[in-house]
Amino acid sequence: MDLATIELHPAGEPVTSVIVLHGLGADGTDFLPMCDELDLSALGPVRYLMPRAPVRPVTINGGYRMRAWYDILGNDLVRREDEGGLRESLALVHALLEREVARGMPAERIVLAGFSQGCAITLLAGLRYGRRLAGLAGMSGYLPLATSTAQERHAANAGVPVFLAHGRDDGVVPLLRGIAARDALVEFGHEVDWHEYPMEHSVCIEEIAALNQWLLQVLGPR
Repeated sequence: MDLATIELHPAGEPVTSVIVLHGLGADGTDFLPMCDELDLSALGPVRYLMPRAPVRPVTINGGYRMRAWYDILGNDLVRREDEGGLRESLALVHALLEREVARGMPAERIVLAGFSQGCAITLLAGLRYGRRLAGLAGMSGYLPLATSTAQERHAANAGVPVFLAHGRDDGVVPLLRGIAARDALVEFGHEVDWHEYPMEHSVCIEEIAALNQWLLQVLGPR
């Protein structure tokens, strides 16, 4: 199964691609405004991709079917993980990355980003991907399948730069889950650009500005 994907194509031949994974019950269109806010013109033409997660029943929402990268079995995001769903979405995102490479975009010019569930899949798939990426950006999320990450992460993305941001008042994914992800990634040897904001489970303009600066850094001349 291929992911239905919304794409924003630049006027010229793209020199980089930014893939943004949405959160639970959302849609790729949710991040159209964020992509409009980003100013990466200094890099040249940028292609934005916003895939749509499969529709599946979500246990914590009474089995209601919605777009979700994996099932949420309960409030404990660590002890009750939908490993099957997580690995299914990992494979879908890897296939999307391979498609982008196949149409001419070098993996090292691709940034994978996501919000909430999308952040979880960004970290899950990005760390396990077999080609070096430009960077991973996660907003208001956490590191899933954390106990297997050390064994399963791919050498190609060892040390890939990571941007992480979180709201101090997040009642959906507590700040401590974001901090735990940050600390684990630092222990693995990643350079983590960490940001906290006085907000709940959302995205703020200051966060977008910080992400913009980080994207220019990881995608700019080296």
